[in-house]
Amino acid sequence: MRIDLRILEFIQTYLRCDLLDMAMPLITRLGDGGILWIGISVLLLISPRTRKAGAAMAVSLGLEVLCCNVILKPFVARIRPCDVDSAVQLLIPHPEGFSFPSGHTGASFAAASALYFGRSRIKVPAFILAVLIGFSRLYLYVHYPADVLAGALLGIMLGWLGNILVSFTGEKLHGKLHATA
Repeated sequence: MRIDLRILEFIQTYLRCDLLDMAMPLITRLGDGGILWIGISVLLLISPRTRKAGAAMAVSLGLEVLCCNVILKPFVARIRPCDVDSAVQLLIPHPEGFSFPSGHTGASFAAASALYFGRSRIKVPAFILAVLIGFSRLYLYVHYPADVLAGALLGIMLGWLGNILVSFTGEKLHGKLHATA
């Protein structure tokens, strides 16, 4: 926990500035409730050409909510840094719930990884946004670095798993359709 606090102190001491004070709350809002990622999934599901990527994103996001919000957060029950050190002025409303792992980061990396493993053309911008959202959670003092790292690793694994599940079910469905024809 010491290294976590040192990293947060470094960010607060050396990186805080007016520009980032304006940008980071906007960036973190992009991850609120996974709405941006869900929207992208829906858009990808519309076109037959990108449907598999959209399905993999949707499955990955569903798995992330289950693993992060339903299982890990209540189990670990880690208090947020803003609750430990209330002297740091929050630039966003105080978040509800526990700190570990970061759900914003987990969902962002699950979506970006689903795109990566699915070889989508938008994987690079998705990863850049995922990294920015993860960093915003540190900058805004609502997560520890370990929370963000765990969210990123969990998201990457679930993005991979989402692709595997969609590919597997797609192959099974494709085989059944040809067997009945």
